[in-house]
Amino acid sequence: MADEPELCVSALVIEDDQLLLVRRRNDPGSGEWSIPGGRVRKGETLAEAVVRELDEETGLEGVCGAYIGLAEVIDGDHHAVILDFHVHLMEFAEPVAGDDASEARWVHLTEVSDHRLVIGLGEFLHDHGFIATYC
Repeated sequence: MADEPELCVSALVIEDDQLLLVRRRNDPGSGEWSIPGGRVRKGETLAEAVVRELDEETGLEGVCGAYIGLAEVIDGDHHAVILDFHVHLMEFAEPVAGDDASEARWVHLTEVSDHRLVIGLGEFLHDHGFIATYC
């Protein structure tokens, strides 16, 4: 367990009413679906971290856009503070899973809630108006 919460970022990418999702390879949330993201490295800006994580997990290049909101996840020994940003792709393409992702895919916004999402993601997407419902 880390002594302090981890500072993380996430890349929210939406193209043609589809959300970019990755299936997590490692804990926390192994096997669950998330948006690309991860820890901010020392000396790295938030924007740099967002586009790096997007590239590492999906092979896609993007530009960090507007800040969306904050998510805080406390799950057992894991505590993360996640800053979520819109990301605009340089070029639309099919994602290729890499790094911490076992799968990566585009999911229509109406079908996001059909996936087993990491803790708090469904509520975050609903609360910020990206999906209509989450069960």
